[in-house]
Amino acid sequence: MALPPLNDTITAIATAPGTGAIGVIRLSGPESFGIAEQLFSPKNRKPLSPGSVHYGSLHDDAGVIDEAIVLSFKAPHSYTAQDVIELQTHGGPAVLRRVLELTQKCGARLAKPGEFTMRAFLNGRIDLVQAESVLEMVNAQSESARRNAAHGLSKALTEQLDLIQSDITRVYGNIQAVFDYPDEGVEESDFQMPLKRALGRIDQLLATAKAGQIAQKGARLALVGKPNAGKSSLLNALLGYQRSIVSNTPGTTRDYLEAPLTINNIPITAIDTAGIRETEDAIEASGVSATKNIAAHADLSLYLLDASQEPSSEDFEVIDSLEPGRSLLVLSKADLPQVWQHDFARPLYPVSATEGQGLEDLKTAISEKLLGDVGSSELWLSNERHAQTLKQTRDLVEQAIHAPDDLAALDLEEVLRALAEITGRGDIAEETLEHIFANFCVGK
Repeated sequence: MALPPLNDTITAIATAPGTGAIGVIRLSGPESFGIAEQLFSPKNRKPLSPGSVHYGSLHDDAGVIDEAIVLSFKAPHSYTAQDVIELQTHGGPAVLRRVLELTQKCGARLAKPGEFTMRAFLNGRIDLVQAESVLEMVNAQSESARRNAAHGLSKALTEQLDLIQSDITRVYGNIQAVFDYPDEGVEESDFQMPLKRALGRIDQLLATAKAGQIAQKGARLALVGKPNAGKSSLLNALLGYQRSIVSNTPGTTRDYLEAPLTINNIPITAIDTAGIRETEDAIEASGVSATKNIAAHADLSLYLLDASQEPSSEDFEVIDSLEPGRSLLVLSKADLPQVWQHDFARPLYPVSATEGQGLEDLKTAISEKLLGDVGSSELWLSNERHAQTLKQTRDLVEQAIHAPDDLAALDLEEVLRALAEITGRGDIAEETLEHIFANFCVGK
């Protein structure tokens, strides 16, 4: 499938669906100014000029549609590096649909998802990392996700990739010079140091991939334990309001219940699960099976042990089945006298949902477990495409370090090609671009 043309004029509603105070219809392309002049009458009767803001009204053959403000941008000084017009109206759906119809009647084509940002990329206004950061900014659900998207927009990630590329290019160029001019006495350089420096920078970025993807997409947190272990009470305490029914009757929660929350800027879906125990009740048994499946696939599981009840063999069996890297042990009902003492190989976090005791320490442990060791890095690798490509790049660089020069050159050529695919500076398959921009909303 071919990419859409760049030389026509596109139009789309740029604001979210629904009713709002303001709505925006965006135009980009050579006919943008002409279309706006057909539909818009400035109050001051002055023609639209680049970089200007005009107040007036939009109209059709039947009369005035709405009051409007028009922002105009002349190529290349716009988001798409083309002539761009933004029509700001009241945010009613009927108004926006009517204005959109009129822009199409005047010659504009309805934009495809992400086509404005695709034009910005294809016209050299932004690189591909910045383009993908636009989508991450739009989808950001937490402060950490927003901050990380801002790093991408400001080219912070591109700059790190450029440093890696610079070291690889230097080594590749030196190897090629030795091969191409064997009789010229080209002095061989030390290839190890720049390659190891590039490898270190790649490792630093990859170490942040888990944190970056969780910050962007969120994490699933499963609350697991026997009936009456305090799972529902802990969920309510983390949320700050009552979402799950709390009862002294064992087996109250027979199905799982999900609730969104934010812990230390991490978007989380907390899951209150059915208590794990042997039961003859078919419905409860189904809930127990679902609990085990949820725990197996969650980003993090909290296994609750009741301070007032001696742990059973079933408790230890489930704890042994949980990966230490994806689970925490919680001593629930810590406001009650603890009737047992056991040595666990990992920390046990005491929490009282009723008194609030230990909640902040538990939240800190949750965020640290989810984000991993990101050190002092402010830039996190949040894009899965970037992470997968860098993993392949890392293997090639490490391979080149230990390979003879002729084979190392082939590896480094692949590395440079892969880095160019991340930034969009090399040959990018049309299918890749279509996949990236298809995830955008229409109008962005």
